[in-house]
Amino acid sequence: MEIKNSDVFVKVYHGYGHTHNLVVYGHVLAGKPAKPDKFSDNLIINTLQLVRLFFVKPLANIRVSLQWGNKQLYNTTESDGFFKFEWQSDTEVDAGWHEITIHVVNEQNQSIVSGKGKIFIPHSTQYGFISDIDDTVLVSHSANTGKKLRVMFTKNPRSRKTFADVVKFYQLLSLTYTTPDLLNPFFYVSSSEWNLYDYLNEFFKHNDLPKGAFLLNQIKKWYQLLKTGQTKHQGKLARVIRILHAFPKQKFVLLGDNSQKDPEIYRAIANKYPEQITAIYIRNISAEKENITLEMLNAITNKNIHICQFKHTDEAILHAKRVGLLM
Repeated sequence: MEIKNSDVFVKVYHGYGHTHNLVVYGHVLAGKPAKPDKFSDNLIINTLQLVRLFFVKPLANIRVSLQWGNKQLYNTTESDGFFKFEWQSDTEVDAGWHEITIHVVNEQNQSIVSGKGKIFIPHSTQYGFISDIDDTVLVSHSANTGKKLRVMFTKNPRSRKTFADVVKFYQLLSLTYTTPDLLNPFFYVSSSEWNLYDYLNEFFKHNDLPKGAFLLNQIKKWYQLLKTGQTKHQGKLARVIRILHAFPKQKFVLLGDNSQKDPEIYRAIANKYPEQITAIYIRNISAEKENITLEMLNAITNKNIHICQFKHTDEAILHAKRVGLLM
């Protein structure tokens, strides 16, 4: 397939890792990138902004390259335009954010078009945090399809609501047992699709939530828009496990809600990686699932893992202080 730079763009998502395990993801898509850039109370504008994010044309079998130091890496996009680079660095990588560039290349390995991204190398802090997004941080009504779609179509990233005190909670967690120049790492794992990457980034930035790496779900086309966020939980489970494998010496706190599968996923993770999990926080969104959620969490084998199911974020903050997670 002959590619011209006006035909394609490279979307690079925030990667993460350390010297011996670096990973970055992205998509190669046709056309021009759609980003949420108009923030209005107008329902029609917000609807059009959202729909545009799902009018994508992924490009399969496109050759991409990444240079890291003296290493030149190559890969090919999958059927949905997705690519992934995973490698080791020949030199020690400093903690912080590092810019990278992904190139679409021709048969002679010449760059045709490129996209920039960043890789997040956490500091060696005491804790890392893995959080769901919908109905954990962002009010989404995931269990009610009608409400969920109405909020999605009528609001923009800056008018969407967080739960009360969740920003305060996450900011406290980012600073616990560390200093402002060495913030604890955050990873946001969601069933939302990569289509919503810029949308979610804008929401997090606007609300001053801790910056982190997103791990989202397979990209969808416009005709799948009404099924956004609907996925089998195995994919989310795999993404959380990928983080634990990337940082085997890190202690993690898991944050989610009981509107869908988070308690089940976190129970499985805690029982498989008991030494890496310090605490689990579950927002009680669904009253009818409250008891079954407690049963799942109480089935965790390692009783040293702190468990908290809460309705209001201030309950989670008090619990975190009581168990010594917050200073």
